[in-house]
Amino acid sequence: MQYPKILIAFAPLQIPFIGLLTAVLLGSCATTVEAQGPAILKKENFKHYADYFSRMEDENITQAISNEDSWAWMEDNIPLFEAPQKNFEEIFYFRWWSLRKHIKETPVGYAMTEFLVERSYSDKYNLISCALGHHIYESRWLHDPKYLDQIVHTWYRGNDGEPMEKLHSFSSWTADALYHRYLVTGDEEYLLDMLPDLQEEYQWWVDNRQREDGLFWQIDVKDGMEESISGGRHVKNVRPTINSYMYGNAKAIAKIARLKGDDVLAKEYDQKAAEIKELVQENLWNQEDLFFETVKEEGGFANVREAIGFIPWYFNLPDDKNPYHAAWDQVTDEGGFLAPFGLTTAECRHPDFRTHGCCNCEWDGAIWPFATSQTMTGMANLLNNYHQDMVGKSDYFTLMEKYVESQYYRGRPYIGEYLDEKTGFWLKGDQERSRYYNHSTFNDLIITGLVGFRPGPNGQMEVNPLVPADKWDWFCLDNIAYQGNIVTIFWDKTGEKYNKGKGLHVLVNGEEVGNAEDLERIVVE
Repeated sequence: MQYPKILIAFAPLQIPFIGLLTAVLLGSCATTVEAQGPAILKKENFKHYADYFSRMEDENITQAISNEDSWAWMEDNIPLFEAPQKNFEEIFYFRWWSLRKHIKETPVGYAMTEFLVERSYSDKYNLISCALGHHIYESRWLHDPKYLDQIVHTWYRGNDGEPMEKLHSFSSWTADALYHRYLVTGDEEYLLDMLPDLQEEYQWWVDNRQREDGLFWQIDVKDGMEESISGGRHVKNVRPTINSYMYGNAKAIAKIARLKGDDVLAKEYDQKAAEIKELVQENLWNQEDLFFETVKEEGGFANVREAIGFIPWYFNLPDDKNPYHAAWDQVTDEGGFLAPFGLTTAECRHPDFRTHGCCNCEWDGAIWPFATSQTMTGMANLLNNYHQDMVGKSDYFTLMEKYVESQYYRGRPYIGEYLDEKTGFWLKGDQERSRYYNHSTFNDLIITGLVGFRPGPNGQMEVNPLVPADKWDWFCLDNIAYQGNIVTIFWDKTGEKYNKGKGLHVLVNGEEVGNAEDLERIVVE
């Protein structure tokens, strides 16, 4: 589906905008961010969320930032969001408040946990690498870069200068995530410094998971997706997960190499990506089911549609043509993945749907936020980068609405491991391990999907909200740290909410750089 494009160039802007041009050319500039504040929203108007979240729980585990200090940390670090649908707004602040709980001080710098409670299979400092890509995508919006800078370094260099012992315990899309983080911060120096680490990691997966035919295999539990319909804890299947991750990582390393000026290395990794893309489309696309599916170790499709079949769009891997678009028909089909409380991890019509029992981390159909956030990121890419008519803005909004509604437990905001698709009941909700489970994204989906702020290379940015025109008459995303500047995006259908004009508006450091009459794409060059 295509949307109208409004192109705004930097050149016609007035003198105050030169600050943005300078910041884009120089990269991240913390002093500029500190000098600017939100253009429309007032930070103090959202403090009540942090106060409520802190009151509603017993703080039995405290890491680097306590509940008492949570608002001060949020005030310094997070974008601000206001919407007429208050549950969206509440969960936005809850997810920042809960993410903060997982920032941990270690002898080698900050780290980020997945579980607050200690796990027997974790690495030093109770670290688990499974959701590292999610941690980077979500945390890239924090104003202070030191947290994510150190979190990544702890994983790759925190073991006496070497990677953590269990870095490769789970499939990874870290190179892709770090490149997308660079698009937000503009910190080229940090990214280039990480290039050798990312190459070394890529080669580890080639040496340990690549078959002779060029495809990658993985055990489903090492994808963080145990007890799936298609696989098993000891089965070396060819899965859409790791193959998509390796494609995304290869594309990212090629782009990082070009930033360095190393065209030879860039071409090498572009070729790796091109080969994986061809292999995925030729071997993992089931033409009968019109879906990307797992291929068994012994050969042949597993013959089940699973949410992992949407992951190729997370990295814009599939060609923009039929039959690939047809896969997305399944997200609006109750026989497919559409359930009362969100998107299931396997198609509801399959005879083995939720047959593995309950509450031992089954990925045979129940809803996992890990998978939901991957599918929703892929869907936003589809709506922004592809020409199709299978799904539209209203479908994206409906699924985001279900995602929001699912993040409550006994009437309070909650994020856990996984939930029943029909009742919304959190299946490990009464276990301490599940509380504040840091295994997914949400705020990144609000920022890049629903509000539609999509940073690009060379300081380019697009705004393409996926909010249907008949849903919200107004919303505002403010205090976005972008390459040393503050971006504000607001929609005011009548002009009476913010008194700054009708329509969609984009501001940088308080100066308008783009506007549109309707909720449509704005490109700022």
